[in-house]
Amino acid sequence: MQRWRGLEDIPQDWGRSVVTIGSYDGVHRGHQLIIGRAVERARELGVPSVVVTFDPHPSEVVRPGSHPPLLAPHHRRAELMAELGVDAVLVLPFTAAFSQLSPADFIVKVLVDKLHARAVIEGPNFRFGHRAAGNVAFLREMGATYDYEVEVVDLYVRGEAGGGEPFSSTLTRRLVAEGDVEGAAEILGRPHRVEGVVVRGAQRGRELGYPTANVETLPHTAIPADGVYAGWLTAAGERMPAAISVGTNPQFDGTERTVEAYAIDRVGLDLYGLHVAVDFLAYVRGQEKFGSIEALLEAIGADVKRCRDLTAGR
Repeated sequence: MQRWRGLEDIPQDWGRSVVTIGSYDGVHRGHQLIIGRAVERARELGVPSVVVTFDPHPSEVVRPGSHPPLLAPHHRRAELMAELGVDAVLVLPFTAAFSQLSPADFIVKVLVDKLHARAVIEGPNFRFGHRAAGNVAFLREMGATYDYEVEVVDLYVRGEAGGGEPFSSTLTRRLVAEGDVEGAAEILGRPHRVEGVVVRGAQRGRELGYPTANVETLPHTAIPADGVYAGWLTAAGERMPAAISVGTNPQFDGTERTVEAYAIDRVGLDLYGLHVAVDFLAYVRGQEKFGSIEALLEAIGADVKRCRDLTAGR
């Protein structure tokens, strides 16, 4: 799969293509319907499929300080899109100047002049251009002039997550923030993932016999509510069952919120400096401050057993 950053990265000899545009944070099951249809239509027409997305999130430019927590960084989104069969991903730097483009100018500069769109696949609520003035009706109207078709795909999947609300990135972020990682996984179609580099912490876990990888998470990461979770730690291509702690470590009067993962039954791991991924399978319990170190160790032992059981065979 080709990855481009900015319009200038698109090959000059790029031909017709099928395009879908959106933030696609999380590439959740609703997004998968739209992207999957774009891939399918591209194959029907014998042309490549392209996903257009933005960095940073448009809200951060339009309303500074409002950047939402991210469900997946851009490299992870690209991986997930590649798994869906996408041929190219275009990340457009979303600047103040870019935000001023009218819907018509956006269509001409991006879809027509650069990507030579043969078809555009979107969800029913798609908005674009300055002040989000463009919509699907305008996109279709312009298609008659610039020779591309528009297809609308209903992305609103429903399930148990969120009490039956339509699946969305907003709902997923809310469930993650509440610690409902199982509900988030229903929407995403996979466990919620947090990534980052392993850095040195206070090393109390090592002293207690449960050495943890202290993950310095990427900016704007959607981090689950404080507590203990079962899941997996992936490092250097190896996926290991893990007991995961999120929070400030109240047992030792900590103030900095961290994500730490203990690779269950693994001895002698040296992960410092490695980029790792932490996948959240299930909530185990909230954070607590125990009356003694002995009580803490007893609780950790029970947590590890629970996490071992939850991840077994998964």
